[in-house]
Amino acid sequence: VRSMSSKNRPILAIVVPCLDEELVLPETTKTLGGKLSSLVERGLIDPDSRIYYVDDGSTDGTWAYISELVKSSRQFRGIKLARNYGHQYALYAGLMHAKGDAIISIDADLQDDINAVDEMVERYLEGNEIVFGVRDDRQTDGVFKRWTAALHYWVAARFGIKTIPNHADFRLMSAKAIAMLGEFREDNIYLRGVVPMLGLKSCVVYYARGVRFAGESKYDLRSMLGL
Repeated sequence: VRSMSSKNRPILAIVVPCLDEELVLPETTKTLGGKLSSLVERGLIDPDSRIYYVDDGSTDGTWAYISELVKSSRQFRGIKLARNYGHQYALYAGLMHAKGDAIISIDADLQDDINAVDEMVERYLEGNEIVFGVRDDRQTDGVFKRWTAALHYWVAARFGIKTIPNHADFRLMSAKAIAMLGEFREDNIYLRGVVPMLGLKSCVVYYARGVRFAGESKYDLRSMLGL
């Protein structure tokens, strides 16, 4: 187990890609900020832990909100991409720029269970370099979403790509894992396939996925086919 003395608590960074998420960000900020504070109070992470919002070329008030938030709270940081590069690139950019001993990636829509973060940090402190967040079921998905998800994993397997079933991009990675990820120079980065290839000690945390708090999903049919 990694040291838990006050001088050696890990700095945690939470990376959140955002595309036109003006409606959800106030609630996301409240929820993530509260979770970070509770982890600090429990003595699991360093008070210098931060949340990084990555604006992936939003056309609404997303960046304006992030800019004001960064000015008012040292708990948050903002990264603005020059244009819309897509979810995987935005997430990758956040992972490469965030500073921390461990970095958790999570979407802004609050569908991933934020309470699973506690167990992710605990598993990291036990020595795991990567902790995958895995859905325990897909009951909140419609028939089309469940069908395309199953097709996605089947096609990936046929191409010999090692993926974690029912895992998207909700995961914790150590600084060592992030450094190894940075060595990849893919033209079309596919984090769900690359991260398991790193070969580091890893484990799985199961959670129940909820419904989107507000706004609309940015993963339409075109995005699903592109992924």
